[in-house]
Amino acid sequence: MKFPGTCIVCNEKIEINEIGLWAKGLGVKHEKCAQINELQCSVCGGSAGCLQCEFQETCDISNVSQLCICKKCSGEKDAFISYQKSTHKKFPILNS
Repeated sequence: MKFPGTCIVCNEKIEINEIGLWAKGLGVKHEKCAQINELQCSVCGGSAGCLQCEFQETCDISNVSQLCICKKCSGEKDAFISYQKSTHKKFPILNS
């Protein structure tokens, strides 16, 4: 990295001279974060359950939104409202 940045996957700092992957218009991520094979639930922060997901065969984890939701949270009452609130907290600019 020539400039410091924040990883779009884990939200941690990427320092100058550290290896990072950058895509114009998308942002930057750690090299290790590009290797993710399990997403976090956007609502509870736990595992999204990628290995048991019904979309596992067609989902390309490296190219999908990192804003997934686990089965437990998606089955809760008002799941969509919880999802919206957690997404707004993490990315307030998306809802401005």
